[in-house]
Amino acid sequence: MSKIKPSKGAPYARILGVGGYRPTRVVPNEVILETIDSSDEWIRSRSGIETRHWAGPEETVAAMSIEAAGKAIADAGISAEQVGAVVVSTVSHFSQTPAVATEIADKLGTAKAAAFDISAGCAGFGYGLTLAKGMVVEGSAEYVLVIGVERLSDLTDLEDRATAFLFGDGAGAVVVGPSQEPAIGPTVWGSEGDKSETIKQTIPWDLFHFGDRSGLPVDSRGNIKFPAITQEGQAVFRWAVFEMAKVAQQALDAAGISADDLDVFIPHQANVRIIDSMVKTLKLPEHVTVARDIRTTGNTSAASIPLAMERLLATGEAKSGDTALVIGFGAGLVYAATVVTLP
Repeated sequence: MSKIKPSKGAPYARILGVGGYRPTRVVPNEVILETIDSSDEWIRSRSGIETRHWAGPEETVAAMSIEAAGKAIADAGISAEQVGAVVVSTVSHFSQTPAVATEIADKLGTAKAAAFDISAGCAGFGYGLTLAKGMVVEGSAEYVLVIGVERLSDLTDLEDRATAFLFGDGAGAVVVGPSQEPAIGPTVWGSEGDKSETIKQTIPWDLFHFGDRSGLPVDSRGNIKFPAITQEGQAVFRWAVFEMAKVAQQALDAAGISADDLDVFIPHQANVRIIDSMVKTLKLPEHVTVARDIRTTGNTSAASIPLAMERLLATGEAKSGDTALVIGFGAGLVYAATVVTLP
């Protein structure tokens, strides 16, 4: 017989509040066209993106996270002292250690909350949400703050015609807490590491700093390019359209609902064509509201789902209590999908 006392948490977990932060600078496609040979029409037709937000010097990963998190905490109707854990998903915080989550937890005024970062690319919010649900149900934290945040403008090669127009900056946050009924469904998640070369950083940090610099890529002025995100666009598109629609359906099945039961669909904001293809493959009914926040926010990786969720609720396109399918997918290749009740 085990001597370990069983844990006592909530019977279920739910999203209680959501908040977002978009940098003040709005960058239209015309700015991108200063460094690549393309057109506004081509960018819009290929991605759906019209504008994106780029962070200024003061809009750090931590600063944007704190803004978004403060809104989520207020929306949840709790205080920062009640937050028992802070989970931050990001690939663009450049200090290897300590985790930026510790700074955020301190500046928000939590009571020494557990705090850590995760690196799961564009699926990071789904990963964080799953961890938060587990903590609330297991009892290690009553309320968990999940943040997706990126400054992808720092990792964008503005001379790369395939990616220069894609990325934006911002932070989205949710508070996960106790529930008396199921409000976050089972997560369907995984990875396909054999495809990791399709989305990656161009140069590892150690090679950029310590390696033979003679073979590193240079920009139009002959300077060695800072590491950036690159991708094989067609391969990623095919994988996202065909494989992620299957994962989304699996998440619906795991939650015990059909597409007809959905009110909202919030996919990772990677590309409007991917979103539209998934809607078609899943045969979503016309009454389902589909997030297309990418048009004015760009691809913000881990931040894209909570930012899109926050905007849908703020504009009234979605409402509290709606049933939403969320799915994130990206570098790794990794993915995570689940069905949630909106706060």
